[in-house]
Amino acid sequence: MDAIPVPQPGTTFLSYTATRSPVTTSRHGDSLTVRQAGAAPLTLRLDATGERLVLTGPAGSADTALRGLNAAIEAAFGWHPELERLALDLGDGSDELADTLRRRGIAVETAAAPLTVLPELFMQQPDLWHGRPDLPAFPQRQVMTDGKRHPQRPPKPQGTIYARWIPWLEQTLAFRAATVEDDLGHLHRWMNDPRVAAFWNEDGDLEKHRRYLSGLIADPHMVPLIASFDGVPFAYFEIYWARENRLAPFYDAQDYDRGWHVVVGEDAYRGRGFISAWLPSLTHFMLLDDCRTQRVVGEPAAAHHQQIRNLETSGFVRIKTFDFPHKRAALVMLLRERFFFDRLWLPAAAKQPVPQA
Repeated sequence: MDAIPVPQPGTTFLSYTATRSPVTTSRHGDSLTVRQAGAAPLTLRLDATGERLVLTGPAGSADTALRGLNAAIEAAFGWHPELERLALDLGDGSDELADTLRRRGIAVETAAAPLTVLPELFMQQPDLWHGRPDLPAFPQRQVMTDGKRHPQRPPKPQGTIYARWIPWLEQTLAFRAATVEDDLGHLHRWMNDPRVAAFWNEDGDLEKHRRYLSGLIADPHMVPLIASFDGVPFAYFEIYWARENRLAPFYDAQDYDRGWHVVVGEDAYRGRGFISAWLPSLTHFMLLDDCRTQRVVGEPAAAHHQQIRNLETSGFVRIKTFDFPHKRAALVMLLRERFFFDRLWLPAAAKQPVPQA
């Protein structure tokens, strides 16, 4: 089997980066070669002008063919974000693969082609980015917590929960569940940064932050995360189920609404190019994690004008201003439908085609 190549700028795309066996797609002109461990390379031809992807070699086993084709599709949309769709030509003898694509919603029949991949459907496939795509949606059972009725939440995740190759940065962005053992030092240093403390008001000694992080890890409705680019930690995130959160009394919270808090701790990662990667990806994870999540909400400080501008650029709408006991906040919201149908996982600048190598 061919060795998996090291990514080269503009010519190699990484997929399935949340797994231990990422898949690479390499391009030379209009030819694509997909390589994954333990399988023969998959070859395809991409006609970006004609919005067409053609399988030009044997597909292999069902599982490897599906992973390889998914990787090629992700790479095609990543390199050519202007594409509205991709017509698939799998050749003869691929009826089983075609049926799988239709049943999973990866491809649908349109007037353009019997197998058409639409970005807004493809980006809802958790297999490529989610750390545990094998887990089904958690069964629904209503429970009570502190007088709030809400669905019972699934067990807290561990390890890497999401990863995505960012083509405009040529880096892998990953989110993993925070632990006291590995991440207390990051949290302590970042919370004591004056820029962070001005809005979070959580500066303090190491023991305070140990209690803080331990409490969140134990809280069923909160998931503290560490974000990294190419393995370098740069930010601390908290995602939460809004129904049980302090935000719930201030708007009509639905059962699967999800929200977040964020601290970018490293100055080197505060630029717009990085924000255009981690902010949409955080939203993407929350929408992939449970298909019943229709809204993502946030409550930044009303005085944090730069963060609110970043959110509006990313598709969030400012609903209102309201008063928490500890701060005046802005309620912001993004609908699932808008995120996927407006293709908000991409920054505006990335919606231009990448020059061919």
